[in-house]
Amino acid sequence: MKLNKERLVVVGGGMAGAACIDEVIAQEPERYDITFLSAEAQVNYNRVLLAQVLRGEKGAAEISLQEPDWYAKNEITLHAGCRVERIDRHARSVTDAEGRQFPYDKLVLATGSKALVPDIPGAGLDGVVCFRDLDDTGKIKAILERGETQKRVAVIGGGLLGLEVAYSLSSLGAEVTVVHLMDRLMERQVDGVAAELLTNDLINLGVEVKLSHESIEITGSESVDGLKFSDGTAIDVDMVVMSIGIRPNIGLAAGSGIYCEKGIVVSDVMQTYDPAVFAIGECVQHRGRTFGLVASVFEQARVLANHLAGDCRLYFTDRPSPTRLKVPGINLYSAGEVEQGPGTESIEYLDRGAGLYKKVLIKDDTIKGVILYGDVIDGPELFALLVEEVDISPRRHRLLFGMGGTGGTGAVLSVKDLPDETIVCGCNGVTKGTIVEAIEQKGLFTAEEVSLETKASASCGGCSGLVERILESVLGSGFDASLARTGICACTPYSREEIVKYIKEQGLRSVEDVMERLGWESVGCETCRPALNYYVNMVWPESAVDDRSSRLINERAHANIQNDGRFSVVPRVNGGVITPDELKRIADAAIKYDVDLVKITGGTRIGLYGVNRDDLPKVWGDIGMESGYAYAKAVRTVKTCVGERFCRYGTQDSTGLGVELEGLLGGLSTPAKVKFGVDGCPRNCAESAVKDIGITGVAGGWEIYVGGGAGIELFGGEKLATVESKAEVVEIAGAFLQKYREEAVYGERTARWVKRVGIEALKRTVVESIDERGELVERLHTALKGMKDPWEQARKSQAQA
Repeated sequence: MKLNKERLVVVGGGMAGAACIDEVIAQEPERYDITFLSAEAQVNYNRVLLAQVLRGEKGAAEISLQEPDWYAKNEITLHAGCRVERIDRHARSVTDAEGRQFPYDKLVLATGSKALVPDIPGAGLDGVVCFRDLDDTGKIKAILERGETQKRVAVIGGGLLGLEVAYSLSSLGAEVTVVHLMDRLMERQVDGVAAELLTNDLINLGVEVKLSHESIEITGSESVDGLKFSDGTAIDVDMVVMSIGIRPNIGLAAGSGIYCEKGIVVSDVMQTYDPAVFAIGECVQHRGRTFGLVASVFEQARVLANHLAGDCRLYFTDRPSPTRLKVPGINLYSAGEVEQGPGTESIEYLDRGAGLYKKVLIKDDTIKGVILYGDVIDGPELFALLVEEVDISPRRHRLLFGMGGTGGTGAVLSVKDLPDETIVCGCNGVTKGTIVEAIEQKGLFTAEEVSLETKASASCGGCSGLVERILESVLGSGFDASLARTGICACTPYSREEIVKYIKEQGLRSVEDVMERLGWESVGCETCRPALNYYVNMVWPESAVDDRSSRLINERAHANIQNDGRFSVVPRVNGGVITPDELKRIADAAIKYDVDLVKITGGTRIGLYGVNRDDLPKVWGDIGMESGYAYAKAVRTVKTCVGERFCRYGTQDSTGLGVELEGLLGGLSTPAKVKFGVDGCPRNCAESAVKDIGITGVAGGWEIYVGGGAGIELFGGEKLATVESKAEVVEIAGAFLQKYREEAVYGERTARWVKRVGIEALKRTVVESIDERGELVERLHTALKGMKDPWEQARKSQAQA
């Protein structure tokens, strides 16, 4: 413990507890000796993004809100996996399940909530899960992966979280049914019109919806096999996901005698009836209300930190919080009241064909409720009008048709007029004031810089439009829109990052889907079409629609075109090892088809040059070997030396490792061509020092180098890791390759990508972080599962024709 500091203990490792600590450090960094106790092993991750983890769009490490070393850097004592079981208020200490005691001067309870589970028969069967944390995500994935049959899943609950998990499960190939007790989805957040549009959109996505259905029994002996309803009907299911709501987790507080009702009762400064104990987040009850949305949680953290820091000027006010459904392809935003009451009128716009619906509820010339479906860009600003109770009578005719940018006589409320406390990014609790301060003090000019500095728009991206408008309002004439968005080509203003983001979030699985959804103004060009085809196939390896017309001629023909219009054939030779029979078949084909040249290539392969296009399938068939992908942006070759088996200098089995690597990874699509080199000793006979991925045998193990290249420019590989076993080489090289696949710009070689990203950042991801490495390897294996040899496929197609 640091001397002369008060002891602050925070119980609960979720977003509320971590936000409180973050605010305390920002406001009074030297006042407290902070101990952070988290029951979960992974601390402070963004639960808003759990559905993206379930869908495989993000890894567990990617939704963490702090770097692992942040706590140590800020002198915070973190105990992860520490479940607190009792509070001794007299002695002012807490005790965990292992008997460890943690004394405090001030205690913050951020114990969150528990999922509601209906008291019906079968609720304890294997296959009944909730969806609240990373552990639940893991359980759901494990059930989906049992066996090879399509899983049938019932999601009980038609609220926000239930619909997010339903879509996610459907996108993973499950047959999903949403079961809801009420007669419309999200009945507390939307009216009947929006609920109808939402239901139709879900059905179009392949999700069945059963409204007004009461679940009365989950059937099965040990595992779930069905779900019965009160009307006598039933459905067959393999998994039931409970998503009917939450209840504050008050057990620890109530057990210590702290006054609780529905939640831990707190004052306007988040103080319990014990003056040394405070509480925030989903566990609390403030003026009769409990909370479940992050905006309120972050505001509570700010208020509490203000008082812990001694300033004592802020008080928590229960203000409305907006709701945004984060399902790709479905845009929904709502806040405040849903239905008209006495004295309330509405302004509405509905276009069912276009899937657009806008509704504003007004009373006494102020907004009382907002529902936006399809086009939600103006949601945050309409919400600000609602919260600030602005008189909208002078411009009520413009409420539904654009808020008016940074000002001007036509604007209902300019961005400059938004209060500083307006929450712009609900996912991360970032206010307009925080963004403005960062822009002014840090000299920021782009939305990307704002995101890195404040985390605004870093999660779901729904607030990115408003962030850009705030940038424009602060910078004025200094705002350059071209800096904020640079397109991948002249056909589009969208950047690579934006395109990939939309492909993931909106489930775009073809080039045409991307162009249609993002408003391409032409049929595309030779720059964007191949890139889009790569991105959709990279994001959705199991379900993307490959567009052959978007591939370059070499990839369409599965062979390199020569300067005379004929082609070369280079079969795959794993690690440069070939059998006599394979040599004979290559020689026979060269004679039969009278090729111009037979040559040993730089990658130690054998190439046949001068093959007519019509003869390609015949040559492939006679050779009887897989494609060597010499024509593709893919893993092309793994060059090896003979290694310890034959060379007196060799220290490791380079040939065996090279054969294994190429057998696993050969032909995998990548942003640009990728070449491996595996040397059995540091003499570099296989040129591993200048390969995209180079592996060098040393005494006792292997060194892995990345980002090398010996083309027009010479790049020496940078050392990524030293390992002892072949298995470690395969795993780390695979993780590096998958990260390159997911993050590099199409056409960008590893040499430039490694320089851009930085070798230290890559070490943290693919070497030091076991979890993140494992997630990358898992996604790599998903991509590898769907690979088929193009030469064999072409031969089969020709035979069927």
